[in-house]
Amino acid sequence: MGLRTKILIADDHALVRQGIKAFLTMSDEFEVVGEASNGTEAIEGVKRLRPDVVLMDISMPGLGGLEATVEIRKINPSIKILVLTQYEDTVYIRRFFKAGASGYLLKKAVGEDLLTAIRAVMAGKVYVHPSIASGVVDGYLGIQKGGSHEDPYDQLTDREKQVLKLIAEGHTHKEAADVLNISVKTVIAHQTNISEKLKIHSRAGLIKFAIQRGIIQIE
Repeated sequence: MGLRTKILIADDHALVRQGIKAFLTMSDEFEVVGEASNGTEAIEGVKRLRPDVVLMDISMPGLGGLEATVEIRKINPSIKILVLTQYEDTVYIRRFFKAGASGYLLKKAVGEDLLTAIRAVMAGKVYVHPSIASGVVDGYLGIQKGGSHEDPYDQLTDREKQVLKLIAEGHTHKEAADVLNISVKTVIAHQTNISEKLKIHSRAGLIKFAIQRGIIQIE
């Protein structure tokens, strides 16, 4: 038997993590080396456990899946990030692939599709679940034709995107600073830059922007 593929599962629902782990460990091909309930734990898990693949949920408290993906790719550019989510919106898909994800899979499709997706990304391929693939291609072609104007969100730096998500979720400057391990002064400076770039100068406005762009979810 060859080396098993080491997997880290990042999802804020313990039952989801347990279900995926139970399914994967039925095969000698995979080894679940760790779990994470938010983006910060996922980043720490990658540093500590060195998985081959991270199964990444989008919507998690604190640092979300997108923000964690950006940081993890900086730590280890060769790691495979497979997004595992309920969200089919092509905006999410585009952002994740831009951040360096290798695949995008819907939770409702988990089963043999998950095994196929993991094998594909480990083989160096890009995986998009068939039910959303056509939408991704249509969106990509629209961008290629110049049909899509620049998204103001793309003007933000990686750190500014992280701060925007935390502020929009209602975190104080101190809480955001603690999550990101930076000073309160730096968080405030990032928020000022965000407001200037987006031309939005109130917290309520930033929250509205974040909801409209799918950066945060209202359950």
